[in-house]
Amino acid sequence: MAEGRVVRSVVTASDRTLSGRQLGALLTPPAEGRFGYRELARAVRQALLDGRVALRMRLPAERELAVALGVSRTTVTAAYDLLRESGYAHSRQGAGTWTALPEGQSPIGPAALHGDSGSLIDLALAAPEAPADLVAQALSEAAAELPRYTAAQGYHPYGIPELRAAIAERYTARGLPTRPEQILVTTGAQQALTLALALLGGPGDRVLAENPSYTNALDAMRGHRMRITPVPVTEAGWDSGLVDAALRQTAPRLAYLIPDFHNPTGRLMPDEQRREVARSARATGTWLVVDETLSDIALDVPAPRPFAASAGPGTGEQIISVGSLSKSCWGGLRVGWARASSRVVTELARVRITHDLAGSVLDQLVAVALMDRIEPLLPARAAELRRRREALVAALARHLPEWRWTLPPGGLCLWIDLGRPFASQLAARALRHGVRVEGGARFGVDPGTHEHRLRIPYALPSEVYETAAERLAAALDGAPARLADPHLPDWVA
Repeated sequence: MAEGRVVRSVVTASDRTLSGRQLGALLTPPAEGRFGYRELARAVRQALLDGRVALRMRLPAERELAVALGVSRTTVTAAYDLLRESGYAHSRQGAGTWTALPEGQSPIGPAALHGDSGSLIDLALAAPEAPADLVAQALSEAAAELPRYTAAQGYHPYGIPELRAAIAERYTARGLPTRPEQILVTTGAQQALTLALALLGGPGDRVLAENPSYTNALDAMRGHRMRITPVPVTEAGWDSGLVDAALRQTAPRLAYLIPDFHNPTGRLMPDEQRREVARSARATGTWLVVDETLSDIALDVPAPRPFAASAGPGTGEQIISVGSLSKSCWGGLRVGWARASSRVVTELARVRITHDLAGSVLDQLVAVALMDRIEPLLPARAAELRRRREALVAALARHLPEWRWTLPPGGLCLWIDLGRPFASQLAARALRHGVRVEGGARFGVDPGTHEHRLRIPYALPSEVYETAAERLAAALDGAPARLADPHLPDWVA
C-alpha cells in the first residue's frame, strides 16, 4: 500500500478501536461535502448496516473525529447523541462510545452473510445458481487437461492461452473482432473494474457513473478516493445530452457504464446512444469502462452487440470492456475478463500482478469447457429466468399491488417504485420477517437517494417468490403510516 493512502475497507471487531482517520475514511460524505450532525449520524449508521464498521467497536473520541473530519466538536457530540438515542451506539462511563444495533436489528452488509441463514430468503444477490450438470462435465474435462499445466509453475498473469482465445473468439462472433492478446483474464468482472480504476485514475480524479449504478462498482470508486459525477438513468433510460454535458463540463478521467440491461434499472442502451456517448467521450479524452456482465441475459430482445462494436470508427481505443461468467454460468467460478487494446491489457496485467499474480488454472480450464457450451445454454437459461420473473411479478401484484415497476427486457432485477421514500426502513423490517432485500439507496451515487426504490432480483426458483412477497407485505402490515426513523430525517430524491 502506498504511504499515506487511505483505503476504504471493512473494519473488524478484532481492531477494537477506530481512530478518527479510520472512521473518516469509511464514511460516505454528504453531497454538499461537509458533515452536519444529522448527516454524520446517518453516515455512521449506514457504515454499520453495510458491514464496513463492525458491531461493538469503540468510536473515536469526539475531539479526534472532529479534527479528522474538519467539523466542530459540537457537531460530533450531537451526532453521537443521535446514534445513542436511536440505538446505534451506547456509552460506558470511562470507556467511550461503542457501536450497537437497536433491539431486533441485524446488519445488511457483508456481516449478514456469515453464519446460519435459516429460513432467510435472500433477495439481495442477483445471480442464479449453476447449471450443475454442465459445470460437472466442464470440471471433468478440466481435470483431464490439468496435467498439461502442472509441469510448469502455474502462474499466468494474462490468463491461460486457451481461455484468452475462447473469449476473443466469442467477441468476434458477436461482432467485435478481437485477438487473444486483447484479453486479460481476471478474478471476476469486479477485479477487471478495480484494475481499470487503478490504472486510469487516482485519488481526487473525476469518474462519471450512472445514477443509480452497481453498488460494488461505486464502492470501488470511493475506495480509490475518486470524485463521482452522476448522470441519471431513469425509466426512459439514458439522456445522451446530459451525458455529453457532464463529460464536457467535468472532463472525467473515465466513465463507468452498464449499457446492457443496466443494474439495477434493467434498461438497454440503444445503438445510436452508444455512438453518441462514445463520440462525447472521445471528444473529452475520457476512457469508457463498459460493464457487459449482463449482456447474455437477454429475455425479450436479441442479445446486444458489444458496446465497442456499436461505438463507431475511431472511438474504440479508449474503451475497456469487462465481463464474466457469473451471470450466464455461475458466480462461484470467479472468472472474468477485460477486453482492450493489447497495450492497455499489458498495463492492466502489470497492475494485476501487484494484487494476486494470477488466477486459478483449474477454474480457467473449467471456464474454457463452459465457453464451448455457452451458446446452447443461454436459451434455456433465458426461458427459466422469464418464468422466475413472471412468478415474482405475479406474487408482488397479489400481495403488494400498490408497488410499480417497468418490466426490463433483460437482466436479473426489478427496480421497484414504492411510491414513498422508506426503502431503508422497509429493508430493516423485512429482515426481521425473514427476507433480505436491498433498498435503492445502496445503488445511489449520493447518500440517501433512491429511497423510494427497492431492487428485487428474480434469480431464485419460482416457488420462493410467493413466500417472499407475503413476508414483504407482512413487514408493511401494521407499520406506521410514515415509515421513517424518528431520530433522523428523510432523504428524498
